[in-house]
Amino acid sequence: MHILVVEDEHRMATALRRGLEADGHTVDTAHNGPEGLALAERHPYDVVVLDIMLPGLNGYRVCARLRAGGCRAGILMLTAKDGEWDEAEALDTGADDYLAKPFSFVVLLARLRALHRRIDRQRPRLHTLGDLVLDANARTCTRAGTPTHLTAREFAILEHLAARAGTVVSKREILDHVWDADHDADPSIVEVHVHALRRKIDAPFGRAALQTMRGAGYRLDPAGG
Repeated sequence: MHILVVEDEHRMATALRRGLEADGHTVDTAHNGPEGLALAERHPYDVVVLDIMLPGLNGYRVCARLRAGGCRAGILMLTAKDGEWDEAEALDTGADDYLAKPFSFVVLLARLRALHRRIDRQRPRLHTLGDLVLDANARTCTRAGTPTHLTAREFAILEHLAARAGTVVSKREILDHVWDADHDADPSIVEVHVHALRRKIDAPFGRAALQTMRGAGYRLDPAGG
């Protein structure tokens, strides 16, 4: 998962980030409401772990603004408060789950996995573009029935383009989606991965599904090229 942790206690945020990264996730952190809101609006996170008591903008208001803006990420609220009214307000503002501090990290992981499964089921997982088929559940890619091996990064890029087939996606958006927010990768790294994708899904089959739109980004042909 690509996870955003919005927590004003720096030690807690650092501990959560390390633990989640050790579990295999990509994690960004923010330490106040406005910063967390800006990151969540800019990046397509799978899950946002959101503290309620935040400086600048509390978690309730951050959650409400994200939902009003169409954010579909799973939102789990963390708070030192404990009580049914706080839980009810969190859920009423658009949160999907609620966990009171102190909490078990093992329970947090289980809650995040369950939340991600629920959110993930709502997303289209099979992308069919002509004879190019991308199955996000099985993590497989086939062209004309022929299996094509993709690296994890290549698969993530292709899945993002497939989800937006027919529209132009910029290098910056691909970087923000596939790499974490703290990345210092040069945008040219996207070109390297796209070139590798073309060698695998287009060139051997005489197709041109993955198109470069000069100065704008890349477009995946909905017809499969």
